[in-house]
Parts: sequence; structure tokens; C-alpha cells
Amino acid sequence: MSCRSGCPTKDHSSWGECLKASNIQMNSGDAASNKTMTSKKWDAELQAYRDARKQGIQPAGTSMRKIREAVEISNKTGVAYQAS
Repeated sequence: MSCRSGCPTKDHSSWGECLKASNIQMNSGDAASNKTMTSKKWDAELQAYRDARKQGIQPAGTSMRKIREAVEISNKTGVAYQAS
């Protein structure tokens, strides 16, 4: 038998053919995944949020985009932005 244990058809000529037919996506792990945020980006986002909060700004979210929007609005209006 050359198919993997989870193969529903069990008719492939090799284990590799069976794996290709299954459309399983393999990667080198979470460290190489672009689905997760890098620690450098995470730390920068946390620091930007802390800095905004120290200025009395309450962003509408914790993403860098939301933080920058809140800071920009605060700078334009002269009043610390407060998301509801």
C-alpha cells in the first residue's frame, strides 16, 4: 500500500502522489507562517498603543492603522481622540 492512512480512495501509485492529490498544505511551522505577526511588529504595535494611551488617546482598536488614525485625528483637532 502506497497511500497515506487518511486517503479516501487508496488508489495512488505512490505516497507522494497520494499527498499531492490530498491538497495538504505543508510549511515549516508557525515561525515561517505569514499568518502570524512577527514579534518586532507586535512589539511596535504595543508600544504605539501605549504611547497613544499615555497622551490620553483611546484608539478604536489596537491595530497600527487604528492607532495612527486616532493620533492623526487628535493632532488635527487638538483634542485627544476617544473611540466609543
